[in-house]
Amino acid sequence: MKKFFISVSLFCMLSAMAQKFETQKLTDAQGYTYETVKNDQAGVRVYTLKNGLKVYLAKNEDAPRIQTYIPVRTGSNNDPSDNTGLAHYLEHMVFKGTSNLGTQDWVKEKALLQQISDLYEQHKAEKDPAKKKELYKKIDEVSQEASKYAIANEYDKAISSLGATGTNAHTWLDETVYKNNIPSNELEKWLRVEKERFSELVLRLFHTELEAVYEEYNRAQDNDGRLVNYALMEALFPKHPNGQQTTIGTSEHLKSPSMVAIHKYFDTYYVPNNMAVVLVGDIDFDKTIKLVDQYFGAFKYKDLPMKKMVTEEPMTKVVSRTVKSPSTQRMTMAWRTDSYGSQEARLADVVAEILSNNGDAGLIDLNINQKQKTLGAGAYESPFKMYGLFALSVTPKEGQSFDEAKKLLLDQLDLVKKGQFPDWIFKAIVNDKKVQRMKGWETADGLATELYGSYIKGRTWEQELDEINEYEKITKADVIKFANEFFKDNYVVVYKEKGVNDKLVRVENPGITPIKLNREVQSPFLKGILNTKVAEIKPEFIDYKAAIQTSQVKDKTVSFVKNKYNEIAQVSYVFPFGTDNDKELSIAGTVFGYLGTDKYTPEQLKEEFYKLGISNSIRTSNDQMIVTLTGLESNMKKGVELMNHWMTNVKADKAIYSQTVKTILEARAVGKKDKGRIMAALSNYAKYGKDSRMTDIVSKDRLEGIDVTELMKKIKTLNQYPYQIFLYGQDQTGLEKAVKPYVVNTSLQPAKAKEYTEPATTGKVYFTNYDMVQMEMAKVAKGSTVNLSNFGKSNVFNEYFGRGLSSIVFQEIRESKSLAYSAYVSYGNASEKGHANYITNYIGTQSNKLPLAVSAMNDLMAELPQIPAQFDNARGSALKQIASNRVNRTNIFFSQLALKKLGIDYDIRKDTYAEIQGLTLPQLTGFYNTEVKPVQYNTAIIGKKENLNMESINKMGEFQEVSLEEIFGY
Repeated sequence: MKKFFISVSLFCMLSAMAQKFETQKLTDAQGYTYETVKNDQAGVRVYTLKNGLKVYLAKNEDAPRIQTYIPVRTGSNNDPSDNTGLAHYLEHMVFKGTSNLGTQDWVKEKALLQQISDLYEQHKAEKDPAKKKELYKKIDEVSQEASKYAIANEYDKAISSLGATGTNAHTWLDETVYKNNIPSNELEKWLRVEKERFSELVLRLFHTELEAVYEEYNRAQDNDGRLVNYALMEALFPKHPNGQQTTIGTSEHLKSPSMVAIHKYFDTYYVPNNMAVVLVGDIDFDKTIKLVDQYFGAFKYKDLPMKKMVTEEPMTKVVSRTVKSPSTQRMTMAWRTDSYGSQEARLADVVAEILSNNGDAGLIDLNINQKQKTLGAGAYESPFKMYGLFALSVTPKEGQSFDEAKKLLLDQLDLVKKGQFPDWIFKAIVNDKKVQRMKGWETADGLATELYGSYIKGRTWEQELDEINEYEKITKADVIKFANEFFKDNYVVVYKEKGVNDKLVRVENPGITPIKLNREVQSPFLKGILNTKVAEIKPEFIDYKAAIQTSQVKDKTVSFVKNKYNEIAQVSYVFPFGTDNDKELSIAGTVFGYLGTDKYTPEQLKEEFYKLGISNSIRTSNDQMIVTLTGLESNMKKGVELMNHWMTNVKADKAIYSQTVKTILEARAVGKKDKGRIMAALSNYAKYGKDSRMTDIVSKDRLEGIDVTELMKKIKTLNQYPYQIFLYGQDQTGLEKAVKPYVVNTSLQPAKAKEYTEPATTGKVYFTNYDMVQMEMAKVAKGSTVNLSNFGKSNVFNEYFGRGLSSIVFQEIRESKSLAYSAYVSYGNASEKGHANYITNYIGTQSNKLPLAVSAMNDLMAELPQIPAQFDNARGSALKQIASNRVNRTNIFFSQLALKKLGIDYDIRKDTYAEIQGLTLPQLTGFYNTEVKPVQYNTAIIGKKENLNMESINKMGEFQEVSLEEIFGY
């Protein structure tokens, strides 16, 4: 085994990261006490307000924006056993406003909401199905009356008016987290809105949102990952709520909710001493904490209930479960571990890394995946606040039994138990964790996510920082001892077989009457937000010539962008040709990854890159091939040398090629069983017809007839074709020296690119049968040729009409009519000059709602709705997003590369911003009438054929059921 190499600069960097972390308590000039951790390069400050609220602040000056998270230390594990799904449903309702936000007459609305709450209590207690249905009709009637006083989506309108992006929330076992990314000048207004939001719970527009949550439940039923996870968790945790109640809840509980129970939950857990505010971005510490205290400090401390500790008995046998769905078979095995931050969790994580890691240099990576013994296998450790799990997963090959696949995985575990893994891997694992930490925390979102995670798990920031040091203490002897004591016949195994899922819950459409949205009304609170002026952020448009330094090596252009943040570097070789020029290029790239050289076996190459802390990739698209190296700049010279050796000296191997062909063909078969891939292929078919890039594949006969030696010539001779080099790092001279020895003048030219037509969309309806609860429909229309002068209009159109929580489509289809969980209309500009734009209209809903959803969407799109206040909000939001965003890091180079395809080499956002500044609603309407209204759509629908409403389908256009062979091209 070659000696592990650490460069001097890497050693210094990693040593700095390994310094002792120590919490220090300091006081700022205003008298606020906070904690900071010595040697924390992120400079995090942790405050605790008098009411117990934790506030995490850190600076990131990438852009004048702030990533915000408000985590609450509660999730589905605190759901009442007779109201599962409550925490998740509450998360949805926190977006509905308060007695000040989202209402035009709170006194009248409040009385009606109380009636609705009382009716739901009766509905929950009632056992007679007929009487329950009558009660639901009454709920629907009173909800109609209550909606006259509600103003839908006022929270979303308030937040979008700030220029916020990423507005969302999620619920899991022990957490509910609310998220926004805002311009930094809008911080106080954001705090005003969030203070109001969390000050009280108003369950308005309740039954329509409940139906939306039920649609989310249906999506979960159609999701293989969740299907397996539910079975796994239920068997692994037979007592603990980790496994005994899912976050989405049961169908029975979702259909019989209690508004009283939801209010009780909110009042119990949504208290300041159980919440935090996380702000990472362009902030001033002293001003920010004062503002947070001003708005959130008024919340009252409240004792939390004593939580009943549920402990599991040790597992002493293998517990198996079987689930079925139409997709390909797979298997997951899992052992229950101790909680996050425990030594057992760390040891389990190290074993997972020894088996399967970022460098593809683990035992499973090398002995199973590299040798293509299955279609894919891996290991991971997932720690929770209470307990956790270590998992092995595998997708068997065609004809391979679960037992055979399981033996392959357990054989790798046996190697760990015997200590048959390299000594250097420990240092490589720790170094990789440090590199991943650097890469993750360089972004505001990455650091903010880590901060809210530490809060949820009840960990101090010092403990989180010190976790790396705890990993460094782990020895090979520790791992061997742990593996032998921990991994026994004490696991859960879930077999996901291909078949019919007979546990799907299919329900009737409850017949909700559309509620009033009152779109044009604004509450005094919202008016106050909209009328509060702040100092504007001036947009900054990038000067590519100043930001990118160029030089020549032979006849190749070398572009350099300086990394101002850390020691991660990137070297990319960008070839201006792809599969349109040679459709076997992607096959060559795939096969290359399985081959070695005269000096290294394929497995040794993986190990060498992992030792260096360098990852490599070859990505091939229709018009580009990019070879990329990413990792520690101090080792990049060695990484470039190794990559060039590999590409120049790759050793063709007929046996490996033959096996790779089998893997490719089996992977294609797997794709034809996967709902997501089928829908993607069907949508592509609706867009481009039978002759497209997606269907123009390398045939089975051709794959089996290719000479692998000839195929590898495509890789060996790449250096002789035209390309450019992109360097990202701190030392331009050093990186140029690293690449220079391997550059030669161009002597070969690629074949002419094949041209693919963009046929007109003419009202065809294409359907593919798939056993699922929901139906998914994507209508796609070919628009006009890309026009740079319309980028601003399309931006505002999507914001105003088509996408996002405050868009008209979302409000009408989901909020008012509760016809779909997901619905949008999107105007997509072509990425290349001379090509067509496309308009996409998507609905994912229960099959018996699809006709109504389609009808509602058609009505909505007949004319562009005229809502001046909402237009102003959308226009202002679009301007604020552009003004506060910055192009940085590697995106500087790659954004210019993309713009050149449009025939320009300057920052198009400057033109877009100016266009939006002068845009009026009549002008947007003109754009709609010219570019959207006249188009004809082709439609792609996937679902269970017996659930199709053919009367409704035939109104959409000429119906054609297409086979998997037709849409995939094989």
